[in-house]
Amino acid sequence: MEFIGREREQAKLIKQFSSPAQNATLIYGRRRVGKSELILHTMRQAQTAGTRTIYYECRQTTAENNASSLSEVIGSTFDMPPLAFASIEAALRFVLERALSEKIVLAIDEYPYLHDVVRGMDSILQVLLDEYRDRSKLSLVLCGSCVEVMKSLLEQDNPLYGRVDLKINLQPMDYLESSQFYPESPCADKVRLYSVFGGIPYYNRLIERGRSVRENLINLVLQPDARLEDEVPAYLLSEVSKISNAHEVFLALADGHTRYKDILSQSHISSGATLVNVLNKLIEMQLVDRRAPINDPTNKKRTSYVICDGLTRFYYRYVFRYLSQRSVLDPGTFYDRYVNDDFEQQFVPHAFEEVCRQHLVRQNRAGNIEPPFDLIGTYSYDDPATRTNGEFVVVTRDPMGYTFYEAKFRSTPVTQRMIDEEIKQVQRTGLLCHRYGFFSRSGFESVGDKRTVLIGLEEMYE
Repeated sequence: MEFIGREREQAKLIKQFSSPAQNATLIYGRRRVGKSELILHTMRQAQTAGTRTIYYECRQTTAENNASSLSEVIGSTFDMPPLAFASIEAALRFVLERALSEKIVLAIDEYPYLHDVVRGMDSILQVLLDEYRDRSKLSLVLCGSCVEVMKSLLEQDNPLYGRVDLKINLQPMDYLESSQFYPESPCADKVRLYSVFGGIPYYNRLIERGRSVRENLINLVLQPDARLEDEVPAYLLSEVSKISNAHEVFLALADGHTRYKDILSQSHISSGATLVNVLNKLIEMQLVDRRAPINDPTNKKRTSYVICDGLTRFYYRYVFRYLSQRSVLDPGTFYDRYVNDDFEQQFVPHAFEEVCRQHLVRQNRAGNIEPPFDLIGTYSYDDPATRTNGEFVVVTRDPMGYTFYEAKFRSTPVTQRMIDEEIKQVQRTGLLCHRYGFFSRSGFESVGDKRTVLIGLEEMYE
């Protein structure tokens, strides 16, 4: 199977794996983001260079069972008769002894399972790494989906503090990297697919090329027994089962209620303190993102919260909300009646704004925006003419000031009149911009000027 993307992460791991010195790497991130595939792919490259590699995925079982399973993997790696180490510590010490004379890469996946059942597991690793530090050629990789446990290994009071040479917090792929999974699709469909399946490799590999967006959504999510039908409920059951009110918060967020007071009102959670606790836990798990306006970052009233994962947002906006209707309707009829219009008019345009943000960040890092901006985000404003307040969704700040961007995912071109009206609205709120930018799915009926940047959808996927 072709491995797509992750060039920067691969380069970092290859550097670790090719070093003659002992080193340790920590890889963590949400479930399905592609951590294991990244490790295995890079280990295969190390193998071709003559490095011995050992990959062990921890079991959610006893310490004894894990020691037995790891023993089998080690024995197979070294072409030895079945080994029987009395403990995880003994098995790891054997590998370190072998790494005195040859380069070895040892990856321990789902490390939190081991952390939970082996008493003092972090201390055991710390003692072994310190003992063999200047003699071993081992590259150790610890990987896990429980972000809280993995991040705790980096804290000052953890025995492993200061012993991790490389940390990779693996994030979902961006819109452009994700599009490599469906390269033949029209650009507008690439945005639609990204809006639901995001940058999660596991989801994107399931997309059937040659089928429409509608067909893929029905086949993968909406029809009975679809591959991803239970993906969100199962993930939440395993990851957030101890967080009460999570469903209520997700429903409110999926419906577009992003401000704290609106989430509290719509979710019917009993108290503000409870909501704060739920939001903080979901943020820690990288399921929800907190966004403060770049012009007023300390104003809690203007801070917004969004669901990070497109499939979770799709599930709560359409599947969870309409469970009864979905159970009695043909999947195609359900899509046409309850999904299609809102998906095109609200869901995808909202995701297109995120795609535009990612495009700007890519261009900024590549040195294609002058002057480079140092902040990107929302901008809160008060409109004295209408006595209202609101926010602009995509705004950047650089040494010259602000640049406002408008994202239009519409079926007709953006006209000069529309551009002039948007600029007037921005100016009326008091936002002083030195440049205005417009993204358009369907192109422009305008040539722009030196203060106006026009970006078409095709250009974003070049």
